[in-house]
Amino acid sequence: MRPFEILGLGTALPEHSISQFGAAAFAATCVHADSTGGRNVSEVIQTLYRRAGLERRHSVLLESSTDGEATAERFYRFAGSASDRGPATSARMQRYELEAPQLAVKAAAAALQQSGLNSRQITHLITVSCSGFSAPGADVAIIDALSLPATVARTHVGFMGCHGALNGLRAAHAFASADPSAVVLLCAVELCTLHHQYGWDPQKIVANSLFADGAAAVIGRAAVEGGGMTASRGASLLPGHLVGNASCIIPGTTGMMTWNIRDAGFEMTLSPEVPGVITRHLPAVLAEFLSRHDLTTDQVTSWCIHPGGPRILTATAEAARLTDSQLEPSLTILRQCGNMSSPTVLFILQEQLRRESAGPCVMLGFGPGLNVEMALLR
Repeated sequence: MRPFEILGLGTALPEHSISQFGAAAFAATCVHADSTGGRNVSEVIQTLYRRAGLERRHSVLLESSTDGEATAERFYRFAGSASDRGPATSARMQRYELEAPQLAVKAAAAALQQSGLNSRQITHLITVSCSGFSAPGADVAIIDALSLPATVARTHVGFMGCHGALNGLRAAHAFASADPSAVVLLCAVELCTLHHQYGWDPQKIVANSLFADGAAAVIGRAAVEGGGMTASRGASLLPGHLVGNASCIIPGTTGMMTWNIRDAGFEMTLSPEVPGVITRHLPAVLAEFLSRHDLTTDQVTSWCIHPGGPRILTATAEAARLTDSQLEPSLTILRQCGNMSSPTVLFILQEQLRRESAGPCVMLGFGPGLNVEMALLR
């Protein structure tokens, strides 16, 4: 299978952001006092949000950027009762229909500009999202806004969770390998803040403390000798060639991470057992994947690890024996942008390129299943 050569990488964030302190202040307004059993809501939520490792996050719902205020948006109203669960899923999806295409177009345009290609050269378009549904959606918006050919082959990777962009990269790799003339545009867009959950539920509050909005796009094709987005910057730097993918569902973990559509948005559950499962099972999963490419974890220089949360990053670092510097790009994106679900690993890859990191590089994400998704760049 020929390597997939990355020609362009673009990211996009909503215009406005909020500090983690401000986000915690907002979150306290979504918990009614009657549901807390007399707890100090603001203090507990501030503690949980502080532990999440974020400094700021972006949201399409924000009307201005803010540090400490909780009133920078009008989509979520203060909880009116202990049973209040916030806006209905229909209202959340109407906002998704409005906002997701715009953000996706920005990321795709940035990737196209970096690639140096003409939009008419795109033959395949892959979209990725797990935070909303609409048709026509982001794919048609990208085609119209960037003047892609009407004949472009469209594929959607839906509801795969935080590792969805890695699933999309596998499809892009396959398309390009099957047709050396193919030029593939992959765009992942998520509006996770549309699914803020009301009420007093520690698991949901922890999920609320992590999620943010963003989009990222990649353009690539079957590799040609001497090509790639970093070829002109020196052979020692991280190359833009995807050479392999792998996926593994860890047995007995089906209920440990879930993402379900409910009446008041999409609800996530994340078991506190997940970090321990990663620590125990990831070493063997990684070793098997890397052995196919004659590598060991010690030979992997750079890592793009999806930041499902600080404990998941710590568990991954322990399992793969990573240094602090190897983990830092993932921590940086978590601090600056939060967990944007599927686009996040591409933001981390962009951060690695900004740092002129050396390869080989492993991209790694976890999703419902409990599933481990991996990709190797050399």
